[in-house]
Amino acid sequence: MSSLGGKHNAQPKLITTNLMTQFRPCIDLHDGQVKQIVGGTLKDTGSGPKENFVSDRAPAWYAELYRDAELSGGHVIQLGAGNRDAAREALASWPGGMQIGGGINIRNAVEWMEAGASEIIVTSGLFDEDGKFREDRLRELAKEVGRENIVVDLSCRRVQGQSQTAWKVAMNRWQTLTTLDITPATLETLAEWCSEYLVHAADVEGLCQGIDAELVELLGAWGSIPMTYAGGVAGMQDMVLVQEKSQGNVDVTVGSALDIFGGSGVTFEELLEWNKRDFV
Repeated sequence: MSSLGGKHNAQPKLITTNLMTQFRPCIDLHDGQVKQIVGGTLKDTGSGPKENFVSDRAPAWYAELYRDAELSGGHVIQLGAGNRDAAREALASWPGGMQIGGGINIRNAVEWMEAGASEIIVTSGLFDEDGKFREDRLRELAKEVGRENIVVDLSCRRVQGQSQTAWKVAMNRWQTLTTLDITPATLETLAEWCSEYLVHAADVEGLCQGIDAELVELLGAWGSIPMTYAGGVAGMQDMVLVQEKSQGNVDVTVGSALDIFGGSGVTFEELLEWNKRDFV
């Protein structure tokens, strides 16, 4: 297997399946604004992240756009502090229409559900400060809000120097590698306590140079609960590739390449049409 990288010369052949990869929308918030950021540049110290796009539109505008298009299953992600008001504004514009992530834990999960989130997304709150996974925290969260209301964010980075390709979950805005590997066994174990996975491929996030096809294939081969992949989508050929590699088991979020985020690789209308397609 090999990742697509930045090569888009050939249109991938679509393998037909009874399942269909869907486009899911996103609202990424940084410093209270809707932005598209290169994932690997988010840091606590030093210069700010590399920004591909900073919107002059309010978060509510995007939420209303998705609501009017009946695009459910999308997410609002708070990238660091200073996004609480913006996130609440987006959720209030479409109550029950979008998931919320970023700083979610057992202490505030109910509050965010009451603010209008369809589900809560949790990552860093499931690990201790050293990056060790705490399954007990996930179990406690499931008891608090219900398994059906939890999305586990398994955003990750490739691990180098091993005999085979591997991915480790990254926390703290993808800065800190944890002890948790993305494997079929991990996916199976955590699915007992959540209803869905969100997976950002942090190494390609925001680069618009192609998806991590190997990661998508791994996720799709398991495919027991809904999953959304994000990272590297450059155009419609990547939607086809996710459909092919995941056998339709993985949905896709498109960020920096999308026209409503200043991109030129794919239009919002194209993605709406994609969601209407029938794969048989």
